[in-house]
Formats: sequence, structure tokens, C-alpha cells
Amino acid sequence: MAGRDRPATGALAPLLFGAPADAAWFALLTGLAATIVGLLLVLRRRMRALQRQQQDLAEQQERLRLALWASDEVFWQYDVATDALESTRIVPGRGGMLAAQVQRDPAHPIHPDDLPQVRADLRAHLRGQTPMFVSEHRVRNAAGGWDWYRARGRAVARDAQGRVTRIAGTARNVSHEQRQLREHRIAAEVMRNMAEAVVVLDAQFRFVAVNDAFTRMSGYSAEAVLGQDGALLNSPRHDAGFYQEARRQMAESGRWQGEMWQRRGDGSEFLCAVQSTAISEPGSGQRLYVLVASDITERRQIEQELRYLANFDPLTDLPNRTLLAERMAQAIVRARRRQSKVALLFIDLDRFKDINDSLGHAAGDRILRQVAQRLRETAGPGQTVARIGGDEFTVLLEDLEAPEQADTCAQRLIARFDEPLRLDDHQEMVITPSIGICVYPDHAQVPTDLLKHADTAMYQAKAAGRRTFRRYDASMEGHSRRRANLVAALRRACERGELELHYQPQVSLRNGRIVGVEALLRWHSAEFGEIPPAQFVPLAEESGLIPAIGEWVLAAACRTLADWQRAGVHGVSMAVNISAAQLLHGDLAGSVRQALESCGASADALELELTESMLMANADLAAQRLQALRELGVAIAVDDFGTGYSSLAYLRRLPITTLKIDKAFIDDLGQPGDGEDAAITTTVIAMAHSLGLGVVAEGVETDAQLGFLRQHRCDVVQGFWLARPMPADACLQFLRAWDGDARRQALAAP
Repeated sequence: MAGRDRPATGALAPLLFGAPADAAWFALLTGLAATIVGLLLVLRRRMRALQRQQQDLAEQQERLRLALWASDEVFWQYDVATDALESTRIVPGRGGMLAAQVQRDPAHPIHPDDLPQVRADLRAHLRGQTPMFVSEHRVRNAAGGWDWYRARGRAVARDAQGRVTRIAGTARNVSHEQRQLREHRIAAEVMRNMAEAVVVLDAQFRFVAVNDAFTRMSGYSAEAVLGQDGALLNSPRHDAGFYQEARRQMAESGRWQGEMWQRRGDGSEFLCAVQSTAISEPGSGQRLYVLVASDITERRQIEQELRYLANFDPLTDLPNRTLLAERMAQAIVRARRRQSKVALLFIDLDRFKDINDSLGHAAGDRILRQVAQRLRETAGPGQTVARIGGDEFTVLLEDLEAPEQADTCAQRLIARFDEPLRLDDHQEMVITPSIGICVYPDHAQVPTDLLKHADTAMYQAKAAGRRTFRRYDASMEGHSRRRANLVAALRRACERGELELHYQPQVSLRNGRIVGVEALLRWHSAEFGEIPPAQFVPLAEESGLIPAIGEWVLAAACRTLADWQRAGVHGVSMAVNISAAQLLHGDLAGSVRQALESCGASADALELELTESMLMANADLAAQRLQALRELGVAIAVDDFGTGYSSLAYLRRLPITTLKIDKAFIDDLGQPGDGEDAAITTTVIAMAHSLGLGVVAEGVETDAQLGFLRQHRCDVVQGFWLARPMPADACLQFLRAWDGDARRQALAAP
């Protein structure tokens, strides 16, 4: 019963699962379940894969954002159809996350000046002409200014016809790079255009870079020196130690500056002013040396020339007044220490102004150079010979024991100048010095007083007759003051009427008639009384008064001549002395014409006397000036003939009419031992007659002299034997009374 009451399990199965006929359903359900489970598993795997992909994408996006942020680049997209630009910038977000900041700006904030080029580059890429769009241009920033950007991109989308519809890429702010590039370009341009040579050396002092100025200065191209040692330009003017020391200082202190001789590619040398500075090479940090060099060769030469001109006389190469003062000060210091003496010899050339005016400045310069050479040779080594101006020289003698040693030197100098100076192959000239001596510590303690007292002593030597020397003493100061006062008084003499002409007659030895007079200047000063011509004429020459005085003399003599002619005196010529300044530096013919016309005197009665030295060397100019005078009818006489070194050829070129034999050759005529003077006198007379010239002998004082001259057919004599110089009125009376004078009768006798 029990078996009937509880059914077997197999009997329940159909109830639960269906009848056996339903087994297919079961299998279907089972398979369906399995499929679902499989789908769920697949879905799960796919979800996990999707999650992994999303995670990877997020990581990639984060890495991309991080890369964009780190590179400070902007991602941009450009819609070709709409001309719209979208830019994305990565910025820090909340929680330290990076966030994208998107900006859409259809206005294109590109600088107007850059926009045409940007569009051109864009069109080239759209047309396939360039594989990538690349552009550098300015973009407006938030502050309203402009930043430089470098943009790169390429096509990322096309339409059905293959036309590009979208371009994407990145852009980076390169303003800093542009500034650096601009600075680099400016620096390179500055370096290229610098007048100074710029050289960059490495730590081993090898050439790294040079500019164009270096090439111009050194003669080496950049290719020839790059990689070479800087010693390539070393000059033998410096020893090796000099360059080694310069490198040592650069290596230790990073700086060196100074002057350095260098050698060009052609072997010539130049002097550089160099400044060097050590720097670190950007990027590598390696040490470099930047040298800036200027060629100062010419500047140094100019400085040396200026220094030379400041201390030396360019004509004679002697020290000038400045250097003389310095050496005098040094000599005094040494003499004080050694208890010795110093002497200064002040030398002035006698009548050099007349020589310079007559011969011309070129000849005068030749004379001064020869004088300088003689002074150097005579003074000897170790002594300072200086030219302090014009024809004034000094000799500084050191280590003297007694003042007499300076006298001995002065005597040697005077004797040395007895030898003629050679002007050229055909002409020589004797020039004499007057010397003043001042001794330290006897006469002066400082250089200025030494020079001043020597100058004073020199003028005393001139006053003593020239070609001599005088040693300073205190009494000379009175003479110096007198000289200065005489010059001042002479300037006023014409205005005060203190100048006067005296006239000395000239007599013909052929017939005993007075044929002429010579106008001689006299000065009677209201302050100083009668001043001899030997004193005031040199003062007039030295002070530049002689031209004005010469004009006055010419006018006064012509007036006297006209007065005598109106008084009935005829056949008597008026001889007037003319200075070199009047002949060579003025319109002498015009002055003579004016003087004659103003008083009505006849030109054929006027004779102008000029010294031989004034005429001979400057014969061309003298001939021109004298010819103009001869065309007026004026006669020309050569005064003091025989004292110079003229030649017959020069005389024949000049339109002269008379030679006057100097008194120095007349003094000893008719006396025992007069052979040399007699020979010179007879030669001059014979030479003058051969040239058709008249001869006048000056300074005739004795019957013996007169007899000699008459015997040798001298034409005219002048001197104390006939008459002393006298005022115009007294001379006129003498002329009128001469016909009855016994001397006239004696001369007229056969």
C-alpha cells in the first residue's frame, strides 16, 4: 500500500519537466540558458574590453593633454568650408587635473601683416603643393598684444570629391625663440658690421669664430683661421713670454686688456688694442674667450707724431722750447745733486732775417738745417742742442766745473761758423752767431731765468758788434730794459718826427764833380738822445718796423731830391738803401712811383741800393722786381759788394747799374800788407767795368786810399775824405760850394 501511496521519482518528472514527449523543450531550454550564459559572458568580456579601451583612451587623452600642456602647444582645427578656426589649449583644472580650453574664433586673430602669407601657405597645402601646412605668424593675445606662433598641420578630412574639408594640427608660442632669434640676428649683424675685429677662441685658444673686420684687419679669411691656434698672428716684436702671460691672465681671471703687436697674412705688422672676456658657451657651458681688437697703428703713429711735434722742431729735428725746458729742469736737479754747474748758450744768427728775406724761405730752411747740424757736431754727444724759434738756438751744457768751460764751447761754435755754409753747388754763404751764456747756479736757479738771462746776454753780444759771446751778469738787465724801451720809442719815432736823413756826397774821380749823395738815416730820440744806426737799425729789423721806416726814408729822400732840383742842383743822384722786406714782400715799384710823383722828382736821379746777399740767391724774383724799377728809370746799385758769395752769372742776370765796394776792403788800401784787399778791390773794379757797371768805393778816408782807387780807375768815392753825412740844408750848401773847393780842383787836374 505504501508503494501505492508514494509515487516514484520518475513518475514526478513529467510533472516537473514535462512528459517524455517534452524532452525537446527541455533540451531547448537548456541550450537557451547556456546561450544566455554565454552571451552574458561575452557581454561581460566585451564590457571589460570596452572599459579597458575607454581607460586606454582616457590615458591616451590624458597623455596627449599632458604632452600638449608640457609642450605649451595648442591643438587647432580649421573648417575649410566655414573658414572657422577652433583651438584647444590644455590648462590645469580642478584637483590638479588637466582640462581642455576650447576657443572658437571665426575672426582669425592673426596679425594683418602676416595673414596674406598664412593664407598663401594654406592654399599651397590644400592644393597638394606641400605635404604639410607650416607657418610662423603673429597672433593677438589676451592682453591685446601680439605673440609669435609656429603652426603645423595637415588635412584630416575630405569630401566625396577628395577636397580637403578640415585641417588639424598644433601651434606653439615661439615669441621667446623669436626674440632670441632676433637678438641673435642683431648680434650677428652688429658683429659683422663692427669696425673692431671680433674673435672667439675656445679654451685652448683656437679660433672658433671671427667677423669681417678681423679679415680686413689681419688679411686672414675665416676659413684660413678657424680651428687654428691664436698664435698664428703672433708678432716677433713681442717675446713668447708676453703672449703666454696674456693667456695666463685670461685663463685665471677671465679678462685681459692691453696693446699687442700682431702679424697679418702678408707678413706686415699692426698694433692692436685688445680687450678679452671669458664667457660660457650657451648650451654646452664650455669656456670661450671673446676678443675685441682695434687697429691702432695709425693712431699710435699720429700720437707719436704729435708727441714729436710737441717736443721737437720738425725742420731741424732738434728739441724745441718745451723739451728744452724739461731737460733744463732735469739738468738742474742733477747738477744740484752732483754739485756741478749747468750752462745755457743762447745763439742767434746775425742778420739772418735779411738772408731769409732775400734768399727765400726755402734757402733759409736749408741754412737752418745746416746750422743745427753744426751745432750738434760742435757741442758734442750728451749735450742738448735745441731750436727755440726762428734763427734762435740753444746749447745746454752739463757737468761743468767752471763757467769758463761754457766760454770755450762758445768760442768753438763761433770758429766753426767761419766756414761757409753751402746753399747749393754754386753758392756758399758765411753766417755768424752771437751767443749769450747763463750759468747755473751762478746766474739763475730755475729754467725760465736761465733762458731769460742767456737771451739778455745774447743781445749784449749783438750790441758788442756780433760774432761774439757774452756771459750774463746782473748789470745787463739795465741794457735789456734799455733795449725794450728803445724798441718802444722807435715805434713812436716816425710820429714824433725824430727820424732824420743825413746825406753823404759822392765824387767822381774822373772830373772831380759831385755826382751823387747817399741818404743815411739818423735818430735823435727825445728820451735817449742820439742813437747810432748800428743800434737802432737791428732793432727795427728784429721788431718788424723796417718796412714802415723804409717807406718813410724813400719818401723823405725823394722830397729832398725834388727840393734840390728846384733849387737848381742838377746832375746829382740820390742813393737810398732798400730793405729785403721792401724788395721781396711789397710793391716797391709802386712805392717808388708814388714817392716820385708826389714830390715831382725825376726818376733818373734816384738810385736804390740793395745788399748783395739780398739779391744773389733769389735772383729770379729780384730780377723781376728790379726790372720794374729800371723801367721807371731808376738806377740800381749793389751795396757792400764783396761781402757775399755772388757769382758773375748771377750779376749778369740782374738789371743793376753800379757796384759799391764795402768799406772793409778799402780800410787797408795803400798800407803795407794790403795785398788781399787790394787784389779784391782791383778785381771788383775790373769785373764791374767788363759788365758795363759803375764802381763806387765806400769809406774812403785817406789820400793813400784815394790814390790807389784813382790809379785803378775806380769811378766814384764816398767817405770822410770827402765829407761826413750832413743834414739836407748843410749838404745843399756843400754841393753849391764844391766847385770852388781845392779838393775838387785837385781831382779835376789831369
